[in-house]
Amino acid sequence: MLSFEKQRRELVEMLKEEGIIKSQLVEEAMLSIPREHFVPPHLREHAYSDTPLPIGCGQTISAPHMVALMTEELRVEPGHRVLEVGTGSGYQAAILAYIVSKKPQGHVFTIERIPELAYRALRNIAKCGQNIRRFTTVVVGDGSRGLEEFAPYDRIIVTAAAPSVPRPLIEQLKPGGIMVIPVGSRWSQILQIVEKGYDGRIRTRNSIPCIFVPLIGEYGWRQYDEF
Repeated sequence: MLSFEKQRRELVEMLKEEGIIKSQLVEEAMLSIPREHFVPPHLREHAYSDTPLPIGCGQTISAPHMVALMTEELRVEPGHRVLEVGTGSGYQAAILAYIVSKKPQGHVFTIERIPELAYRALRNIAKCGQNIRRFTTVVVGDGSRGLEEFAPYDRIIVTAAAPSVPRPLIEQLKPGGIMVIPVGSRWSQILQIVEKGYDGRIRTRNSIPCIFVPLIGEYGWRQYDEF
């Protein structure tokens, strides 16, 4: 069986060849953060398959190509303050923390509605080393409301599907900031790139079709909505 490190390198090379990984920072992050730390033990042999995997509680860890693509679209830079909505396994947060931690003012705030997943994500992130852990804060709460306590944010990434872009997230995004969010129905979404101008105006463009678990919360779907 191939070592995880070799599988990781091969996956990153494939994503580069496909034009998904474009920047040096995203390549470094994907090479440096071990995805096997973020999948259930019985699925570790599939850690570097380019596919989503179940992590329990009805949630998934996104496919590596989607993590890379969203990180590229976010255009996150060292020193940025980033809000992630939907911690899940913690893998996307760790990728972002690797990048922002290159300047001391950087930090990733990630919010998860399911306590069990939040606590597990914190343990997963800690496996990546003290530096990644130090630049990451995990909070339990309704991510559709954002995280006003630490706002505003240079970047916001949402890893669950919303029926529309939640107003609190727009308000918590800095002028000049970027948000990446899947928007649509329960079974079909478009990844949207939301940019907030320095004049406060919002511009949105569509990226690719995608399928994410629903964003449950006050500004997302209700728990028992008919999706």
